[in-house]
Amino acid sequence: MASAQTPATPRFLTVGRRKTSIARVIIQAGTGIIEVNGIQADAYFGRETAGLIIRMPLETVGATGKVDIKAKCSGGGKAGQAGALRLGIARGLVKLDPENRISLAKAGHMTRDPREVERKKYGRSGARKRFQFSKR
Repeated sequence: MASAQTPATPRFLTVGRRKTSIARVIIQAGTGIIEVNGIQADAYFGRETAGLIIRMPLETVGATGKVDIKAKCSGGGKAGQAGALRLGIARGLVKLDPENRISLAKAGHMTRDPREVERKKYGRSGARKRFQFSKR
């Protein structure tokens, strides 16, 4: 007989996306650990700006050091993954406490960034760039 163990603190799973990156985020009350793909977030991203980006929603609601975050990021590059993680964290903070939505929305953390890479068109060297025009 297997007994189902329930965690003492509730855990919330959210998803954040940016460019072609996807971040699946598990958020729960804790001591402030941020882990991405099994590695400490600062070590994973390696850039100070990425660390600032992912901590923005936590600083907005004053939850720095109060929640534990575990995330799996895939696709895209580190900048896109950091943006996806920021959206996932913001959504998780709203699930944790619905009153956080107002301050996070005012700060712009609840909006999914719709910018994607434009596809390359035939007869062109890129999405919009044309080959050099020759009159003669």
